[in-house]
Amino acid sequence: MTQTIGLIGYPLGHSISPAFQQAAFDHLGLDIRYELWETETDNLGEAVQNIRSPYKLGANITVPYKEQALSLLDEIEELASDIGAVNTIAKRDVCLVGYNTDAGGFLRALEEEGRFDPKGKKVAILGAGGVARAIGFVLVRSGVRSLTLFDIDIERAEKLAAELKAMILSSDRDSRFEEAVSSADLLVNCTPVGMKHSASEGQSPLAKELISPKSLVYDVVYNPIKTPLLQIAEEVGARTIGGLSMLVYQGAAAFELWTGRKAPVEVMLQRARNALY
Repeated sequence: MTQTIGLIGYPLGHSISPAFQQAAFDHLGLDIRYELWETETDNLGEAVQNIRSPYKLGANITVPYKEQALSLLDEIEELASDIGAVNTIAKRDVCLVGYNTDAGGFLRALEEEGRFDPKGKKVAILGAGGVARAIGFVLVRSGVRSLTLFDIDIERAEKLAAELKAMILSSDRDSRFEEAVSSADLLVNCTPVGMKHSASEGQSPLAKELISPKSLVYDVVYNPIKTPLLQIAEEVGARTIGGLSMLVYQGAAAFELWTGRKAPVEVMLQRARNALY
């Protein structure tokens, strides 16, 4: 009997997770189907409980439910609990266990693609949602010198900053914002600004004048592969990392939690690139 795994979130029209996850299952000859389980807020509890059904192995959790899903699970791994967000659910017998593979996926891409060691560095993060929580946590754990958070929702940013014991500045584009962004060794966009098929498609969360050529600019948005932010960063001479490798690396970690098999990462990366092109 075919087993299924799904992606829970809303909306999901932009997702390429089914493409590269299915490629991995097929490559290893596993009788598993990866599906999109688009879920509105009122139906989140039901969607998570449905994972207990026979032949379902687990799920990925994406925007906007990475924090909300915590309370719906039987167990939470220590890392996900510390972060306060889950992006992967694996069924263990009758229990639903929550994990966070975003943190590891981000760090792997930062180290392997960016050749960047965050220890002792100044970091600025745009956004304070579920992905930002994972990234902020792993960067603090890696020993960054300072971490500055910006979000339209000031209370959300302040809450995350307090949990990370990091510095928090106003989200307004005042001199402090400009100083923190322009002096950052690593600048990370954790907002959806610039995402294809979104209301902000074609836009950058920052003006070109605020980006230093000495910064590494990391945009977690993966579609398009080269976002407006990455384009203007390259124009000023900054190094860049797109979100595709993080997406695949976190997906590979989830794959291994569901199957117990080593993920065929190169197969997944190639299929993800093909899906976007």
